[in-house]
Amino acid sequence: MNFFFAAVGVLGVASSGPLIAATLGATSVSALAIAFWRNAIGAAVMATPTLVREPGQFSRISRSEFRWSMLAAIALALHFACFITSLQLTSVAAATALVCLQSAWIAVFQLFRGIRHRWQVLAGLGIAFGGVVAITGFDMGSSPQALTGDLLAMAGGALAGLYTLAGGKARQSMTTGTYTTLCYGMCAALVALLALIAGQPLAGFEPAGWLGIAAITVCAQLVGHTAFNHLLATMSPLIVSMIILLEIPGAALLAAVFLHETLPAGTYVGLGLILAGLAVVVLGQRNGRRGSRGPASREEPPSERLAGLGTD
Repeated sequence: MNFFFAAVGVLGVASSGPLIAATLGATSVSALAIAFWRNAIGAAVMATPTLVREPGQFSRISRSEFRWSMLAAIALALHFACFITSLQLTSVAAATALVCLQSAWIAVFQLFRGIRHRWQVLAGLGIAFGGVVAITGFDMGSSPQALTGDLLAMAGGALAGLYTLAGGKARQSMTTGTYTTLCYGMCAALVALLALIAGQPLAGFEPAGWLGIAAITVCAQLVGHTAFNHLLATMSPLIVSMIILLEIPGAALLAAVFLHETLPAGTYVGLGLILAGLAVVVLGQRNGRRGSRGPASREEPPSERLAGLGTD
């Protein structure tokens, strides 16, 4: 089942960059309007089944769950602001590659928290990033405008890492529907405030613009982000963020199939390296947990064991 959600999530987020770039380039839709509507609609859609089945879920949200969800929402709002704006300044390939490096940021954040990673995890990250370079070539900074876009995409990757870590904490005790409704809803409110400050309109677009927003919301938000938020309940944030690296070859393959674009020369090599790096990290984390397991660890409550996933 995890494989299914991972595959669906990759397909969803892989469509994000091309769809956003196409919508921004062909319509009057603003960058923050895309971020606002995908989250606002996403929150409404995810809230509906939860309210129907378990309306009391939202009244039982603890202070800790609310704080982690709020942190995730803030990081997500700023991530969208940086990433979507970067797509207007640099190439889709460069922006996607840089924003997908959130797994590296997660590893750095965990190091600051005093978490030491096993050598297999670091080796796997290196192999996977080699795959990223093989696909994109990291053709960055070709102009001052592109350099600004690259820096925004890099910041977006760091914020995505923070969003994933905070979401992992919230998902220890929250259902997918409750967490995504709360996170997406707060994110939409924060993006609306950013749009007001920046003077970017949230409505008044042509039909093609609304169609683009709808496609981005369904594919990237409801399918992509929600699938990965579901996985955070059973997989470590580092593993989830590494799976997101598959967005890079996924976007290239989708563009080749539907837009008849020529695949980058290193797409298949890069895909293989990313998968190999992911496998090394998974095995490294599994061996690390097995090696540290003892009588005391068997007595730990499930929440504590879950909190330790991915923290070698």
